[in-house]
Amino acid sequence: MKSNTALFDLDLLRAIIVVADCGSFTTAASRLHSTQSTISQKVRRLEDMVGHRLLVRGNRDVLPTDAGQTLLGYARHMLTLNDQMLEALAGATVGVTLRLGVPEDFVGGRTTSALAAFSREHRQVKLEVTSGLCRDLSQSYDNGELDLVLLKQRRNTREGVACWPEQLQWIDSARSPAFELDPVPLVTFPPRGLYRDDMITALEAMGRRWRISFTSSSISGIQAAVADGMGISLLPPRAAIPEHRVLGREQGLPVVDSYEIVIVHRPTADHRVKALAEVLAGLLAGHAI
Repeated sequence: MKSNTALFDLDLLRAIIVVADCGSFTTAASRLHSTQSTISQKVRRLEDMVGHRLLVRGNRDVLPTDAGQTLLGYARHMLTLNDQMLEALAGATVGVTLRLGVPEDFVGGRTTSALAAFSREHRQVKLEVTSGLCRDLSQSYDNGELDLVLLKQRRNTREGVACWPEQLQWIDSARSPAFELDPVPLVTFPPRGLYRDDMITALEAMGRRWRISFTSSSISGIQAAVADGMGISLLPPRAAIPEHRVLGREQGLPVVDSYEIVIVHRPTADHRVKALAEVLAGLLAGHAI
């Protein structure tokens, strides 16, 4: 359906505003780098659109009529909105989205505080954070879906821009211990998940029988299952909660030190990706995560 509503040309509105502000067609033409006749034509086009006289010549300068005053108020508002829109869109074009992948047990705490500080320093950056199993994060990175990843892996699996040993500890329920049960119930990540094979190998080396009692792809699920006495598990110290008790050499359990944390990004990464990687590396180096 065709609309008969007239649409105001911002260029025409700008012309009449400058004429009214200057009080002169000649001065307005000079300021707009145009000719006096062109500016006069623009004002006449506006007058034809609205059906009213908009400007009149006074004794010394050009003055707006009542209709002109009304139009000028709206015109100034329209041009202000136009400038605001251009400014907003200009900001959007220089902005960038950084896609970060981190294991679930790194979400929150000092990590989130560091990301917040990074965002305050880089106002045009939008952080898009994905958490999950490291094997999934690694696959997403390889598929080009992430710009920067923090991974837990067996040592020397993938080269990173920063690396730190991953400390692990055996945990049991403080309220309902499960380690002395036979077979020993294990709370683990799904098959091919982190630490699962290490737990099984360690118990078999001790001559202990074992069974998988609970699996979860969520760190919170592992934490809760251990706390409720469903079995023992192997997790980083940062994942231990008050409802856990730590097991170790007194129970004959070995130290598992075959894992590391790496930060990975592409050599051609944006300088802001590299800046964020340095922030994460600082946390790793300071044992702050």
